Amino acid sequence: MSKPSPEVYEEGKGMDAHNSVMRDIRSRNDSTYDPREPTRVWLDEDNTPDGVYQSLTIILNTGGCRWARAGGCTMCGYVAESVEGGSVAHEDLMAQIQHCLDHEAENSDETSGLIKIYTSGSFLDEREVPAETRRAIAETFADRERIVVESLPDFVDEETVGDFVDAGLETDVAVGLETATDRVRHDCVNKYFDFADFEEASEAAQAAGAGVKAYLLMKPPFLSEAEAVEDMKRSVRRCGAVDGCHTVSMNPCNVQRYTMVEELYHDGGYRPPWLWSVADVLESTADEDVIVVSDPVGHGSDRGPHNCGECDDKVQRAIKDFDLRQDPSVFEQVSCECEATWDAVIERERGYSLPLAR
Repeated sequence: MSKPSPEVYEEGKGMDAHNSVMRDIRSRNDSTYDPREPTRVWLDEDNTPDGVYQSLTIILNTGGCRWARAGGCTMCGYVAESVEGGSVAHEDLMAQIQHCLDHEAENSDETSGLIKIYTSGSFLDEREVPAETRRAIAETFADRERIVVESLPDFVDEETVGDFVDAGLETDVAVGLETATDRVRHDCVNKYFDFADFEEASEAAQAAGAGVKAYLLMKPPFLSEAEAVEDMKRSVRRCGAVDGCHTVSMNPCNVQRYTMVEELYHDGGYRPPWLWSVADVLESTADEDVIVVSDPVGHGSDRGPHNCGECDDKVQRAIKDFDLRQDPSVFEQVSCECEATWDAVIERERGYSLPLAR
């Protein structure tokens, strides 16, 4: 991976203590990765303002997130899979795109109407993905219907987003906002920007003719279960009120390698959120004028969002059903004795004594 260093433009942003710890944790990773192979690629279904599409999700392997080089987010381990050296050549990035097209052709009889492109940081950051590559990718997928590209607010402007809009694609900019509460984003997640920056990025995306998809993080470290649930409910509502933000993806934190969250987890100081908490937020915000979805990665495992182990798959299926149909009644079809334990955690867990239950 690209080695962490504070000697970049991000120095002085975020919490110095968090950044110092994160640089130390990340420096333990000595893995290397092929610059011509994407980090991941898969086919799925996604709900959009224009209906449900088959989606091709691509995670490009780049030189790594700028912010993670300075220390970065407490829960994010994606940079650990980035290519050594800080940058990847245009030809190698396009080879990754071809790999993803081959995967699609081998696993589906149809082309995906929706393309979703992510990196370990910001797709619109030209240090990670050069302008030449961005435009070539826009041309490659110009025959599709919709595309999602992810970025920090810093890199969202009319010109970069316009490359996809001008290609005739319905374009959405996905922003890793994590929470609408600045204190939580700064102190728990260690992201340096404010909600106002998200609003400005949304304005820039709209000016280019694109929509916005906000990514939220349920239960970063240092929040109790109840605090995490309430923070997500507030955040969904605030995002839904931002012009141009038509979708909120509210995703529960999981324990990724080479992160502060992993350190806390091993020391007994962190438990990923309950799937009941995810269902509660989705059900409570279903009447908001915004599509709300969730994708609990690693559900049912100790390192992922989980309940008791007996009901995890049933609740996960209900969440996926809700994502596609936006019908909160799906959660009435699932129940388990462990809901009583979750109720007790919500009522009694405090920040100074978490986690109350594993």
